[in-house]
Amino acid sequence: MKMMNKYFKYFVDFVRPRTLHEIIAKELREAQLRKLEAESGVEYAKSVVSYNEQRIVRLSKRLNEHSEETQEP
Repeated sequence: MKMMNKYFKYFVDFVRPRTLHEIIAKELREAQLRKLEAESGVEYAKSVVSYNEQRIVRLSKRLNEHSEETQEP
């Protein structure tokens, strides 16, 4: 009988209208989570940009070195 009472209480709690405080608290948690996810995306994007900037410098240097080698008689 206790198990039935537990399920009934869960169901009643599930279908009851939420208070304004509960709704706002839930939205706040969701906003904080989305902000963390966005910050992670920014960190990743910054690392990709940095990687490609370094790669461009390295490849430009190599290309210049190669161009100089091919131009020498």
